Amino acid sequence: MTDVVINGLVEGGKATSGAPLGPALGPLGVNINKIVEEINNKTSGFAGIKIPVKVIVNKETKEFRIEVGSPTTSALILKELGIQKGAKAKEEVAGNITIEQVKKIAKAKELSMYGNSDASRVKQVLGTCVSMNITCEGASAKEMIAKINSGEVKV
Repeated sequence: MTDVVINGLVEGGKATSGAPLGPALGPLGVNINKIVEEINNKTSGFAGIKIPVKVIVNKETKEFRIEVGSPTTSALILKELGIQKGAKAKEEVAGNITIEQVKKIAKAKELSMYGNSDASRVKQVLGTCVSMNITCEGASAKEMIAKINSGEVKV
């Protein structure tokens, strides 16, 4: 096969014919604007989040297909909370997320997570909250994980 794979990281719904895609696609002789338009259509639901995108081009037929990856868990948490970044200092709390928001993120990441149950995926999202110093319903993310393990919080 004569497929060429081009990987890029684009902001949802805002891909352009400039870097990183344009310079890589140009030498292949494909319609860059058509590819960018399709990427923007597929990623429009992730506005404001960087999304991994893979463009696979057949060099002979000039046909292409686009595979859109999943945004990082931390990016989804930041978007859900409407903040720019996690805490800088250990004592600083960057935000407070609800268990419903955590469930929503776990559901969105379901196909790219290793957990085989809703509870395990929710705990993975909470683990990311630990590293970002984000609390869950007023408690530390570690405390919330313990509550899920004990059955106090149902997922």
